[in-house]
Amino acid sequence: QVQLVESGGGLVQAGGSLRLSCAASGFRFSIFDMNWYRQAPGKERELVAVITRAGGRLNYADSVKGRFTISRDDAKNTVYLQMNSLKPEDTAVYYCNAVFLSLNYWGKGTLVTVSS
Repeated sequence: QVQLVESGGGLVQAGGSLRLSCAASGFRFSIFDMNWYRQAPGKERELVAVITRAGGRLNYADSVKGRFTISRDDAKNTVYLQMNSLKPEDTAVYYCNAVFLSLNYWGKGTLVTVSS
């Protein structure tokens, strides 16, 4: 069955770095656009980063530009989010999302907590 499993979250001090991973299975990963979303307590889920299939296009939320980098390894069916210069406002549950036409899959999320 379809699975997206995020990992790499945790507690980090402001200014630190984390690398999130999302391992995909059960679908043809390489043809999907892959996204990272996040949801902070009491806030709506927001799109953080996008990487289209074959890595053809990258997009970032303004709040993370220059600090976060999305990448994918189609051989490993995995998408990554490298997060540098973390800020307390980056604290959220981070979700992996896969999209292809009407197909839309979600992981269960990984918690990132940035202390000041």
